[in-house]
Parts: sequence; C-alpha cells; structure tokens
Amino acid sequence: MDKKLLNKIEAKDTSIRNLLTSQKFTIDYFQREYRWEEKHINQLIEDLTGAFLKSYQESHEREEVGNYQNYYLGSVVFSNDEKGNKSIVDGQQRITSLTLLLIFLNHRQKSIESKVSIRELIFSEKFGKKSFNMLDEDRKNCLAALFENGEYEPSEEDDETVKNLVERYGDIYNSFPDEIDNNALPYFIDWLTENVILIEIRAYSDDNAYLIFETMNDRGLNLTPTEMLKGYILSKISDRKQRGEINDIWKNQIQRLHEYDDKADLTFFPAWFRGKYAQTIRPGKAGSENQDFENISPAFHRWFRDNHVELFGLSTAKDFYNFFKDEFPFFVNVYLQIWDACIEFDKQLDSVFYMAQWSIAESLREPLLLAPITVEDKPDDILKKLNYTARYIETFTVRRSVNYRNFGQAAIKYTMFNIVKAIRNNSLSELGSVLTDAVNSIAEEWEGIERFILHGMNRKFIKHLLSRITSHVDKLAGKSVSYLNYQFPDGKPFEIEHIWADKFSEHRDEFEQENDFKDWRNSIGALLLLPQGTNQSFNSDKYEDKLKHYIKENTYAQTLNPVFYEKNPNFNNSSLAQLLSFKAHPHFKSNDILERQSLVQRICEQIWATDYYSE
Repeated sequence: MDKKLLNKIEAKDTSIRNLLTSQKFTIDYFQREYRWEEKHINQLIEDLTGAFLKSYQESHEREEVGNYQNYYLGSVVFSNDEKGNKSIVDGQQRITSLTLLLIFLNHRQKSIESKVSIRELIFSEKFGKKSFNMLDEDRKNCLAALFENGEYEPSEEDDETVKNLVERYGDIYNSFPDEIDNNALPYFIDWLTENVILIEIRAYSDDNAYLIFETMNDRGLNLTPTEMLKGYILSKISDRKQRGEINDIWKNQIQRLHEYDDKADLTFFPAWFRGKYAQTIRPGKAGSENQDFENISPAFHRWFRDNHVELFGLSTAKDFYNFFKDEFPFFVNVYLQIWDACIEFDKQLDSVFYMAQWSIAESLREPLLLAPITVEDKPDDILKKLNYTARYIETFTVRRSVNYRNFGQAAIKYTMFNIVKAIRNNSLSELGSVLTDAVNSIAEEWEGIERFILHGMNRKFIKHLLSRITSHVDKLAGKSVSYLNYQFPDGKPFEIEHIWADKFSEHRDEFEQENDFKDWRNSIGALLLLPQGTNQSFNSDKYEDKLKHYIKENTYAQTLNPVFYEKNPNFNNSSLAQLLSFKAHPHFKSNDILERQSLVQRICEQIWATDYYSE
C-alpha cells in the first residue's frame, strides 16, 4: 500500500443507512465477543425512542422526518486493508446492537403496508455471496434464525456471544415502547436510519487504527459528574475541618461503590436523586421537553446545583455538611444492600431477589426501591419496605408479561415515576396501603393466562414463572425446595417440559390444523419444569406413559398423577392447597389444559396476593 495512504486517517459524519447499507465488516480478534447487557440495550432503546418522540407528531407527513432532531450515537473506528476490507476496531458493540434492532424492526413492520427497506442494512449480497454485515461464522446461524424467524434457541455449543445476542434481542422485544405503533413505525425507521448520526473514522493501517482506539478510550483528566458534584458540595462548606470530614466520607463511600462496579457511583446518584427528590418527568407524548427525571442523568451534578435549595432544602454551609454527613452514607449503604440482594438470595430480602430476575429497567426500579426509605427507619422496617416495593415491581412485570405487554422504560416510566412520588417517605403501613392500591390498579388482569403461550421471545420469563409456581407448590407440600433449586440449581439445569409430545398426528381428534395444536401444546397450562436429561429422555412419549415419570418429579408435576393424592394426605388437607383446587389428570386433552391454566391463574393470584402488604 502507498505509504501516504498508509498514514492517512479519514473522519466523516454518516447515517446508519450509509454506514450499514450493503457493507461487510470483519471483527478484530481482541473484541470479537458481544458483551452488552440488558441495561445497555434498555438505555439504547430509551434514548433512541425518546429522542424520536420529542419530534414526532401524528399529523406529520413522512417527509417531515428529515427535519426531526438528529441524534448522535458516537464514533466507530475501522481499519481498511489493501483490498478495501473493513475491520471494526471500535464500535462493534453498538453496530451489533443496531443490527439486532434493525432485525426486530424488520419483523415488526411485516404487518404494516408502508414498509421501509432495511434488509440491505442487515443482510446483503456481495460478489455473489449473501451474508450479514458482520462476517463472523460463530454468529451466522443465530443471526439467520433471528432474521428469518425472530427466534433462536442456543445450543450447548454456542458461545457467550450467541447467547448474549439472543438475550439482547429478547430485551429489545420486551422494551420497545407501545407508543411507536404501526402508524409511527415507518417514521421511526426513517428517523433511525437517516437521522441517527455516527462519526466514521477510517484508518489505513492497524497501527493508526489502534492508536485512535487507545486515544478515544483513554479517560485522561476528564472529570466525571461525581467528581464535579463533589467539588461543588465541598465549595459550599466553609469550615475547613468540616470540609475535610465530608471529603473523607465522600472518598470512603465512592470507594465502597467502586468495589461493586467502577461506574456504580454514576448509577447511585441518579437513583438517589430520582427516588427522593425529583418532582417532574417528561410526559409520554410527542414534542414534550425533558424534566427532572431526564435531566438528572447523566448530568446529575448540574441538576443538583440548580435544585438543591428548592428540592433538597440545602442553602447554608451547615445544611450541606449535615446532609452529606448523614444522608449520603446512609443511602449508599441501602443501595449496596439492594445490590447484594439482587445478586445473592437472602431470605430477609427474597422479594428483591425475585424482582431482579424479571424486572423493569434499573433506572426505574432503583428510585422506586429507595423512595420510601428514610434515615429514621429501623433496620427491620428498611427490609420490609424494600421487600414491599420489590414485590410490587415483580407483580407488575408478571401481570404485564402474561398479557403480552412490554415493560420497557419508555412504556412505563411515567406510571412508575408517579408511584415513586406516591410512596416517597411513606411509613410501612402507608407503603402497604399505597402499593395495594397500585397493584389493584394494574390494568392487566390475571385472566391473561387463559391466552398465554410459550413463544420464541418469552422463554426466559416462562422459566421464571414456572420456577415461582413450582417452588410455591413444593412449599405447600412441606418441601424445603426453593426458587433457587429450579432457576439456579447446583446440578442439572431445569428445562421447560411440554406435557404433549410434538406429535400432531396423535391429536387429530381435537384439532384440524397443526398450528392450533402447537398453540395448545405451548399453553402455560401444558408446561412443566423438569431436569435436563429427564425432559429429553421421555419428551416424545405419550402422556399416559409420562405420568409414571412425573410422580418422581417436583410436586407441581406430581399433581397430575392420581397416585400423588393417595400418598400425600397432608397436602390434601392444607388450607392453601385446598383453595387452589388441585385435581389429577389421568388423561390430558384440551379441556385438561384449560383446567390446568385456571390452576396456574389461581396459583399466581395466591403467590402475588395483596394481603402480603398487611402481614
């Protein structure tokens, strides 16, 4: 390659359409894995859809999208070789996530007339060979399945990247807001592909490409919002001794946060300020301006500076000293207590653990959990308040899920923020009363279970729901088996078992169409949890043969077999079990599935009953 060209570096702004249309990228070996987590996808969807909805109006013609506000998504760095092949040096995580979003949008627009051409941004032909924009053999099968069918079941051989691709695609499915309906969808796709801007940096040697990468990722001396907040607070404390004391407290608490994650301080302050002090949020309608909730993150230092007198009541040096001496370490401690309970099961905070397994975005749940807590609370009351609030969150997400409603941040943040304000500084009894009303106000009823089935994007939730149901029924039978035994077992993992084998020919007496049979087979009333291997060894057997195996498994599976009721009089006499009206199913036809679905509904109503708040 020409030496002049070898040393050349180019940079230009470009749209997603220009960046991805009919392009092929290789991925550098040092960043081949796709590691984005749920929180990253949720934030991406929230940022993109929020920016779009600020401009969108139902009355607009599509050409007006060209005048909508642009959105800057950062920079991507490529290295070009002599043949013109592009290697992604920096930006692989974003390009991969955008590809997943485009695949999702391509499926979502199939039911509308005004489709936007985006297939070539995902999958294209070059030199007679069809392939995805990222040339990675390990991803090919997964991306092909998502592109064609919208689902993929990872195998044991699949690596971390493939499993993350499937999970993040599911996160997009769950978090994409209802506000962008079929009418708005073409506008959003136009805006995403034309108005979302990146800086494309291209180098013609690996040395220059890596130098750019290192320069862009070098933190240098840039101050974080936390550091700027600290500087402002210390400037407000005039007494040198007190200033030194707060400085020491600050360093100690930030160090504690960083022991959990090097960016934990950047999530703690927005959670604390939103949960305890924010008063306003941008309404979920087009053209609305950002309010407290949005302005707090990421510039929480600036928001605090503008609002500490009115919302915090901090005006004198003494106010600042007392507040950060007492309130700051207290809420760091509660925040880390929540963090621990989300990761490791604690009987005293069991609802927090359950909530973390199937939950709303962290940027919503953390303010909710902190909102009712006060420095005057006794330790036992703090535990109860956290459990009360976490239980509401899980109840909300489960009821939404069984009714096929998403709970992405954009869709629910207005509702959740109103609850934040309603429970802020509540006593325990007040909190129970408010959350009982909040549960009773959830629009989605448990009757949604009648239509709820397993499909490609809700397998993770089905596993959570069946783990909760199965462990609850075990408890009714007096067994010391918990949710952890099913969701995170020490031995073989548990898998979702279809009570009906996948044999349409054996059910022609009830179904004329195979699709109808599959829907009934995937109904929540026709599913169980069984250990891996056990499930595979007899999953093609007839139901009457499976019953012999079910009697050896968990209580929820055993209740199908008439023999169970003969051998377990204590279960039969249990008042809670009697309320659920279990019955044996010697045969399993469509009417049995209906009865089992009704049982699932009754179990859910018992697990998430509101009398919990008066205990």
